[in-house]
Amino acid sequence: MNFRKVVGLFAMVICCSGVLAAQFPPLTIVDEALPALDANVEFHVLLRASGGAPPYVWSVVDGELPEGVTLSPEGLLAGRPSKPGPFTVTLKVEDSAHPAHNFSKEFTGVVTSSLLLEWLDSPKVHDNRIDGVAMVSNGSKESFDLTVVIVAVADNGRATAIGYEHFVLKAGESNVKILFGNTLPHGAYVIHADAIAEIASRNTILRQRLQTPEALKVVPGP
Repeated sequence: MNFRKVVGLFAMVICCSGVLAAQFPPLTIVDEALPALDANVEFHVLLRASGGAPPYVWSVVDGELPEGVTLSPEGLLAGRPSKPGPFTVTLKVEDSAHPAHNFSKEFTGVVTSSLLLEWLDSPKVHDNRIDGVAMVSNGSKESFDLTVVIVAVADNGRATAIGYEHFVLKAGESNVKILFGNTLPHGAYVIHADAIAEIASRNTILRQRLQTPEALKVVPGP
């Protein structure tokens, strides 16, 4: 093969490569919004892009995903959001062309809380008792079966139940009071309150926990 033919073939390859590159449809992120996120509920969603030259590589270029949520290079958005609240994040997808194309898009969202457990009256010592009031709310559109257990854990690890409720919390119902309290031997106690909700229609279990920041001391009476 003479030099002119080699040059001609080389030019043809370059030309054809340019045509093929030009024929790639524009790269874009297909998803209009991120999925609905619920605090303490695990999820897995594969993000979608189109155009360009697959495979794609995904990354976060601005802002932050909710705490407890990660994005893999393959576009798998997954995790268990740890707390409710709004967020704004910019995601970028890059294709495998040479040179690579990329496309970025800003997403805003809110991590909601289907189950909310709060102290209405935080645990306090009264003589040889520890009493308080917790409060539960259902921020979802579905009723769920709810169990609330409150225990006092002594410094030796022994747990004593000081409150228990089991009932159906209706959709949208909020600020339902859970009174608790019991007499206890003298000692130091950390109070744990656990709420477990079962949503049968979604085969989902929601959990929330409260804990006193320090031990409460029950001292012997006079």
